[in-house]
Amino acid sequence: MLEISRLSKRRPGDAERSLFRGLELRIAAGECVAVVGESGSGKSTLLNCLAGLEPVDDGELRLGGTTLTGLDDDAYARIRRERFGFVFQAFHILPHLTLAQNVALPLWLLQRPAAQAEREALAMLERVGLRDRAADWPAGLSGGEQQRVAIARALVHNPQLVLADEPTGNLDPARADDVLDLLLARIRDSGAAGILVTHSRRAAARCDRILRLSESGLLPADEG
Repeated sequence: MLEISRLSKRRPGDAERSLFRGLELRIAAGECVAVVGESGSGKSTLLNCLAGLEPVDDGELRLGGTTLTGLDDDAYARIRRERFGFVFQAFHILPHLTLAQNVALPLWLLQRPAAQAEREALAMLERVGLRDRAADWPAGLSGGEQQRVAIARALVHNPQLVLADEPTGNLDPARADDVLDLLLARIRDSGAAGILVTHSRRAAARCDRILRLSESGLLPADEG
């Protein structure tokens, strides 16, 4: 589903030093990989490079058979809307939209018919256990509930790649486990590829593989 070949990224303002170089990674459909590493090692930068939000210095990215490297900004933005799902530590739930509207947002951006967007948003809220809250506003939701809405929004359009940046960082261990159960189950059931960036060993251990990011690329965590 996701193929990364020889990917390199230099540190901003320092042409002589790399955040990572020669990075290689293959992720199968339904697989979620945890990426760990020291603060400043480039984990979030790696996600930004995959999403086309930061340029890479060398290498190739392919998603579902489509080569992403070399696309212009408009083409990458279109693929990002259609094929990517994002889950963040800070949730980014929009307070002026109901839960159903928050989840429907990716479908609106894809110009799906309003009735279809509403139907699919409600179905996704059902899957995350919040169907009865669909008309509610986000104010008053617990952290775990907000993250469940964020996961529903990230997955409602059936993305091929899910990028999760510290998605449980603001949650207590019990809520974090619930959120990870949901996120990993949806990735596996939908056949997406998933990358989970985390500092949490507990969260990383739930994924199919754990890789450590360093200047020399990605290695199995026990080799890092």
